[in-house]
Amino acid sequence: MTNLVFENPGFLRGVALFNQGRFYDAHEVWEDVWREHRGPEKSLLQGLIQVAVGLHHFGQGNLPGARSLLRRGHKRLDEYPDEFPGLEVRALKQQIGAWQEALAGSGPYPPFPRLGGAAGATIPGA
Repeated sequence: MTNLVFENPGFLRGVALFNQGRFYDAHEVWEDVWREHRGPEKSLLQGLIQVAVGLHHFGQGNLPGARSLLRRGHKRLDEYPDEFPGLEVRALKQQIGAWQEALAGSGPYPPFPRLGGAAGATIPGA
């Protein structure tokens, strides 16, 4: 299965921005990719965008917005297998789950999620 979105320079730039904690910028770049993309990863892109925006909301102090968007992003990612070619979906979902628990008040905030897999590995400095 070929997932051309993972070879898209815009997608890869979004991964680098996400992994640097620049969530608003990552979402902006990914939205451009999402608008143009027609492949099976379109919903995955939307989930990543929702996660990035949720983390941006957290950084802005909007905890209800963070909770809502992380929940929606996590649900979209559930549509994909744990090891989707190019992206470690299971690891990302686990990281988001830890954030959801922390936002529900059951613990301290964990480190920000990072994207792994072939997409994350191909970005220098990510």
